[in-house]
Amino acid sequence: MEFLIQFLNSIQYGLLLFLLASGLTLVFGIMGVINMAHGSFYMIGAYLAYWFVKQTGSLWLAIPIGLLIVLLLGMVLESVLFRRLYQRDHLQQVLLTFGLILIFEELRSILFGDDVQGVAIPALLNYSIPLTDNLSYPVYRLFVSGACLLIAGAMYWVIQRTRLGMMIRAGSSNRKMVQSLGINIKLLYSLVFAVGLALAAFAGIIAAPLSSVYPGMGNQILIICFVVVVIGGIGSIKGALVAALMIGITDTLGKVFLPEFSGFAVYLLMAVILLWRPQGLFKGA
Repeated sequence: MEFLIQFLNSIQYGLLLFLLASGLTLVFGIMGVINMAHGSFYMIGAYLAYWFVKQTGSLWLAIPIGLLIVLLLGMVLESVLFRRLYQRDHLQQVLLTFGLILIFEELRSILFGDDVQGVAIPALLNYSIPLTDNLSYPVYRLFVSGACLLIAGAMYWVIQRTRLGMMIRAGSSNRKMVQSLGINIKLLYSLVFAVGLALAAFAGIIAAPLSSVYPGMGNQILIICFVVVVIGGIGSIKGALVAALMIGITDTLGKVFLPEFSGFAVYLLMAVILLWRPQGLFKGA
């Protein structure tokens, strides 16, 4: 039964990683932008959840308002900063986004301080389902897993089944051709960039009650997100989902049952997969 609980935890962690990595692979794979500040928007989402819960007592209010804030911020950043870097060297993208990390960390320190904070689980979901006489599983973790699965399904449907998804896929392959067909590629890229950041923020909002809200939390998860993107295949949403679940299971079960190997188990998995498939598990969106 303990294995079942840890397996459920690993699935929940993997799905949360997917939520983060899907936004990163959208921006990286479709727009060709290396956004080192992606993890900062995970942190922004978590701190927005902390502030809204502190002020209003409602995490449900934090979700729509927080996403709207990040969507608008993403569109402004794309039009003012990132739009100038599409045709430039990746090094310049790295320098710009690293600078954004420093700016967001300083703003976080000024606005919220450097203390570790906690966010209460919503009362509606603050209970557990009994599995045995001695073991139970938190409903909020099931909610997080369900929300991530719902978004995964919605993303697949939008990208594979809608006109907007067709334009996004075409824009990633041949930007000039799409523009010549009369599609506003600037608006399309701005939307993709903003949605990618909003996904990271949403992950931070719903993850806040599961863990502490603390300085530098976005930087710690950024590396593992890039691992997900590389294993799954750059630009592949399906690949991000499969890779995130693989990493979630490997990392969580490794820490519980083989703690002496858990520090490098994820990177060993990445090395094995890339030796087998250097391009990652899947291609494209």
